[in-house]
Amino acid sequence: MTSDSSFQESFLGLSAVDAQTRLRTEGYNELARTGRRTPLRIVLRVIREPMLALLLGGGLVYLVLGDLHEALLLLVFATTSVAITVVQEARTERVLEALRDLTSPRALVIRDGQRQRIAGREVVRGDFIVLAEGDRVPADAVLARSHDLQTDESLLTGESVPVRKIVGSKAIGIDSVRPGGDDLPWVFSGSLVVRGNGIAEVTATGALSEIGRIGRSLTTLDAEPPRLQAQMRKFVGAFAVAGAAVTIVAVLLYGVLRGGWLDAALVGITLGMSMLPEEFPLVLTVFMAMGAWRISRARVLTRRAAAIETLGSATVLCTDKTGTLTQNRMSIAELRLPDGQIFRPRQASGMNMPEAFHELIEFGILGCAAQPFDPMEKAFHDLGEEWLTGTGCLHGSEWTLVHGYGLRPGLLSMSQVWQRDREGIDHAIAAKGAPEAIASLCRISAEDSAALTRSVDAMAAEGLRVLGVARAAFAGQAWPDSQRGFSFEFLGLVGLADPLRPSVPDAVRQCRSAGIKVLMVTGDYPATAEAIAQQAGLDAPDLVTGEDLDQVSDEELARIVRTATVFARIMPEQKLRIVNALKANGEVVAMTGDGVNDAPSLKAAHIGIAMGGRGTDVAREASSIVLLDDDFGSIVTAIRLGRRIYDNLRKAMGFILAVHVPIAGLALLPLLFGLPILFGPIHIAFLEMVIDPVCSLVFEAETEEDDIMRRPPRDPQVPLFSTQLTAWSLLQGAFALAVVAAIYLFALDRGMPEAEVRALAFFSLVLSIVGLIFVNRSFSSSVVTALRRPNRALALVLVVVTAILGLTLVWPQAQDLFRFGSLQIDDLALALGAGIAVLTLLELLKPLWRKRLLT
Repeated sequence: MTSDSSFQESFLGLSAVDAQTRLRTEGYNELARTGRRTPLRIVLRVIREPMLALLLGGGLVYLVLGDLHEALLLLVFATTSVAITVVQEARTERVLEALRDLTSPRALVIRDGQRQRIAGREVVRGDFIVLAEGDRVPADAVLARSHDLQTDESLLTGESVPVRKIVGSKAIGIDSVRPGGDDLPWVFSGSLVVRGNGIAEVTATGALSEIGRIGRSLTTLDAEPPRLQAQMRKFVGAFAVAGAAVTIVAVLLYGVLRGGWLDAALVGITLGMSMLPEEFPLVLTVFMAMGAWRISRARVLTRRAAAIETLGSATVLCTDKTGTLTQNRMSIAELRLPDGQIFRPRQASGMNMPEAFHELIEFGILGCAAQPFDPMEKAFHDLGEEWLTGTGCLHGSEWTLVHGYGLRPGLLSMSQVWQRDREGIDHAIAAKGAPEAIASLCRISAEDSAALTRSVDAMAAEGLRVLGVARAAFAGQAWPDSQRGFSFEFLGLVGLADPLRPSVPDAVRQCRSAGIKVLMVTGDYPATAEAIAQQAGLDAPDLVTGEDLDQVSDEELARIVRTATVFARIMPEQKLRIVNALKANGEVVAMTGDGVNDAPSLKAAHIGIAMGGRGTDVAREASSIVLLDDDFGSIVTAIRLGRRIYDNLRKAMGFILAVHVPIAGLALLPLLFGLPILFGPIHIAFLEMVIDPVCSLVFEAETEEDDIMRRPPRDPQVPLFSTQLTAWSLLQGAFALAVVAAIYLFALDRGMPEAEVRALAFFSLVLSIVGLIFVNRSFSSSVVTALRRPNRALALVLVVVTAILGLTLVWPQAQDLFRFGSLQIDDLALALGAGIAVLTLLELLKPLWRKRLLT
């Protein structure tokens, strides 16, 4: 074996002065960090939102008009909303910053003829970097020395199998090579050395590296705009204009018909307060912030609140294979002996491994490094610990590694020579590698070679990475020049696989039941992709390769993606084409991934979902959602929560619209018919204190509907305030208005004093609003079913409302403040009957609207 110290010979490297000069000229070896969201930036962005500006503006208007209570109430809610959003987004940024620090590599370089350990960001072009097993490559470089070097480039290519590296010429231009493929001289920033060692000269750093090239492409992509906010702005604007127009007309009518302009101004303020839509922006902001918090409890970080609103409408989920569907951890799935015997460890739980397979595993382990970094070699050790512990196999501590032969381009196998004791002359040689290489070493017959090829093909069709294992014996110390100098005996084949995550099949089934099509888009080989698709439960009638995509136009690709579910050997720019083709078909696309190669498609998708544990900085920065536990099953949880949040948002918005109808109607009714004025600003302020917590707390905390994952994705083009929802809300409000107005007119007709009429109408209105709360708790089930679902926020609101209403009955100062008269038991029974009547009739009507409300 080559001595590691000899690698430093003839490599003086840059001088410290030259390195500093290049660092100042070319910049640090890191990606540009544009748009980092500091707490101040987050605050400024939130304050600039037009909807929040409307909320703050409403508070200032009330302050100018002298209604300090309502002004302070609005300002407190606005401040709370800002605080929730800032805290949540700042926490998200802190977690992402911690992940960035964890993934920042250190580097061992040669400068002034000496090895120095420096921060990876300080590596410059022209540095000689020393690479060994376990190192993260800090920059793109070309190998100058190499010994059996293999790297894991899955973050760049999506392929979980390490690739071999050889020394090559710098004459090859950097633009002519790409990550992936064996026997190339280039190593790439972000890849991991899993075997061997070497020295490489840095050719590109930072934005000029392969990672940087993909990172730069993100700046040309625009993230999807938040559709819900645009719909809200439009609706709130129309609502505000209509409310202002009605208020002005009411003031003029009162002043002209009744002659009291001061009273007209008070009536105008009351009517304006009843129609001002300040709850809409508050509810949307709080729902998005609280939604992000709820999703974070499921180990999912929301980087952009707009993704929450889009989760419920996702129709296609494009997922990477390596590290997303699979664990990115190789394991041995199948063993085959020359006589055809097969043993599958995963299917043999609770059994003992047949002794005939022991030697195959023993020599497979002896063919690996004692402390392996290569995931395939780790799989051999893991299998040995699981199945051969206590069997007295060959890989015990009495064996010493004395010599080795690495992989060579002409012979894709490696051999290790072991000695039982230091004085002995008998040695055992273990070889493992490509089946054809092992067959060549064993000099098997043509008949056996044909049988071997059939076995290899059968295993490859199952998506397995196949290795052959052989053994030999040797006496003496004069080692042959190559592995071919030993007389090997073929022991069998070993099939390795990157195992599927256990949660994936169930997650795929739930996606299918929710009407979400799952596509696998991977850089791995077709056979592997097809096998993983079958295990995951994906239908793969037509597998499409990257080579196929190169032959078709964008229009043809848009047609292909309508039916295809598995894409293999796909390059990063092709992933982006697939996402764009799906979007061209009108699909709402969610894209998952963890590698740099996923970043452009993550940003282009409606919902980019990055892996937070193994994922790269580039992928996380490009995404709108980050899975902290890297669990594919968490995606289903996020989609479920996204649907729940949108459902509850519609309930809250429908309730707001419904409740403003009787409030505005009762404020306007006396003006139109010359009746005593019912409500003043204090009454509307109290009602807002009921409505705001109900919308922002009660409906937000409402549990999900039973059928939430059995519905098809909602159409993103359907507005939040759909025709059906608006009609249902107006119907609710109109009925509540009719009931309370009837009680108001009945009380006047009975000759009740004005103060008592006001109290009776107000109590009836409040209890009718409580009835509307129960009606809107669920679209798909009855109030009886909804009552079985606990909601602590609702219980708290009801207790507070009851207590305050009770105070207005027994506390004279409260009666004076509200200008209420005393109510008798029969009056309270009538008010309670109003609430029950609203609840009962609307519950009877709800089944007629249910189907339309759930579409």
